[in-house]
Amino acid sequence: MIPFIPNEGKNLTIQTEDYGVYARYPVKTHVIMKEDKLPEVLDRYVREYLEEGDMIFISEKIVAITQGRAFPIKDIKPSRLAKFLVRFVYKSPYGIGLGSPWTMQLAIDEIGAPRILFAAVISAITKLFGVRGVFYRILGNKARAIDGPCEYTLPPYNEYAKLAPDRPDEVAAERKEHTGCEVVVIDANDIGVEVLGKSSDAVAVKMCKQIFGDNPLDQTDQQTPIAIVRKVTEPEQRPEELPEISEEKLEEPGEV
Repeated sequence: MIPFIPNEGKNLTIQTEDYGVYARYPVKTHVIMKEDKLPEVLDRYVREYLEEGDMIFISEKIVAITQGRAFPIKDIKPSRLAKFLVRFVYKSPYGIGLGSPWTMQLAIDEIGAPRILFAAVISAITKLFGVRGVFYRILGNKARAIDGPCEYTLPPYNEYAKLAPDRPDEVAAERKEHTGCEVVVIDANDIGVEVLGKSSDAVAVKMCKQIFGDNPLDQTDQQTPIAIVRKVTEPEQRPEELPEISEEKLEEPGEV
């Protein structure tokens, strides 16, 4: 039996600056693939544990995967422009971003070469004055959420590159209608948090960033792409763990 417990090095609860204390229950799933349906994933792993007032935070990665927006790098043919631009991209230890020819090519295809070039030129100019991060600020979340294979990426996605999820606000709203809980599509790593989609205006972006400021789902081999987020009314007491889930739920659908 596998309890819903914090990932290694992470805390179950967090004291936010402005919104009180929240528990983040990491939900372990099977390895999500293109053939999976997000409503079925939520029904299988999340629904029975939900309480009134809970929120569901979903990693943008599995949203993109279930939308068919993750691609084997062997099928991506980087252009000369992609190979040239990638030389100037900062390589972060927390994710490859556009620092590979495959992810850069996805960005060119998704956003367009003119805008990519404009952002690259402006970024080069601002770096002369010590200003960094302009490239992604110009291109926005569509570029920021593009990612590719790293050595710690869970197979088979150590050989994949992916785009940002499509229409994340609509996805969140549809999942709220399905589950009855507010839903957030989130892109979090150890250097920052971006809210890509939320089910309604009742969910504050600032609140979401504070709740997920320490990246409780992590992004290596934890296999916890979903969190049930619950307000803790008595912060001096450790929240009870959610009921356990059986190994059977972690098997691939139809797997023997």
